Amino acid sequence: MKERLFFASDYLEGAHPNIINRMVETNLCHTVGYGEDEISESARERIRKACECPGADVHFLVGGTQTNATVIDAVLKLYQGVIAADSGHIAVHEAGAVEFTGHKVLPLKSELGKIKAEDVKKYLRDFYEDPSYTHMVNPGMVYISQPTEYGTLYSKAELEALSRVCHEYKMPLYVDGARLAYALASPENDVTLADLARLTDVFYIGGTKCGALLGEAVVVPNPELIPHFFTIIKQHGALLAKGRLLGIQFDELFKEDLYLTIGKSAVNYANEIKQALKQDGYRLYFDSPTNQVFFLLEKSKVDDLAKKVEFSNFERYDDEYIVARYCTSWATTREDVDVLLEIIHEFAL
Repeated sequence: MKERLFFASDYLEGAHPNIINRMVETNLCHTVGYGEDEISESARERIRKACECPGADVHFLVGGTQTNATVIDAVLKLYQGVIAADSGHIAVHEAGAVEFTGHKVLPLKSELGKIKAEDVKKYLRDFYEDPSYTHMVNPGMVYISQPTEYGTLYSKAELEALSRVCHEYKMPLYVDGARLAYALASPENDVTLADLARLTDVFYIGGTKCGALLGEAVVVPNPELIPHFFTIIKQHGALLAKGRLLGIQFDELFKEDLYLTIGKSAVNYANEIKQALKQDGYRLYFDSPTNQVFFLLEKSKVDDLAKKVEFSNFERYDDEYIVARYCTSWATTREDVDVLLEIIHEFAL
């Protein structure tokens, strides 16, 4: 048995072996920088094909927070803010990165991490009916993530409804896809990459949490939305000089539809963990359909469990319980899951 298991997040490992092998093979190759090399262009073409959007702009950025801050700052005007779920990553876990660019995050009440189209519409209607709205931060875009912070999924119908509201108010819809591979692998998902390209104005395909060493791929279906995006990326420190290192990763992730399947084992293992928790009498916080498992854990057991498993102390539930999270990844092994199931049973006794 391993001394300690690691189920705290989905970016604890390195990268998929295909990526590591390709990096070794191309290590001493000479290419131009900043993602203008042939490998990066190949990756862009693979992504455009997968998204069924041949005219899309595709850019590779170094990480999720940099991507969110850069995209949002590039899209918004100086006087605008971004609507997001009150649990959204940009609203909670990005250390005010969006506000640091000068744009306010406008939180909207969410349900299991999701916001509803009708709530967005009500917010916008109420905003513009207020006679003093010109004194307030103007809502300039809507941000969601797929999957959400709670691992929940927007259905195609929900995404279509949000898209209609955004178009009605002439506001871009932006999707954070940090864990997109796990959404695409979920049996409950009905949203494809092509749907994202059709229904959103900007989205990104997560690499850091989905098999890459680092990096995210931003897809802009209509490049006219963000003129000079390359320059803006550099201004925000999100451009990698050795750009081919990002290109290699996405070129490999989009060979033979690897990205569409890389999250499947993680989702399956997460489901096994959920079933074991329920069978042993734990209460799930809710039933998430992707690679994150949220359950209630007695505070008295936190320290002892942490000696055997690294997990996420996600949030406070009440005086006696926390909401704990186990998170699987593309690299989670059968062996580690089996040991975790034994520990779950042990701590239930």
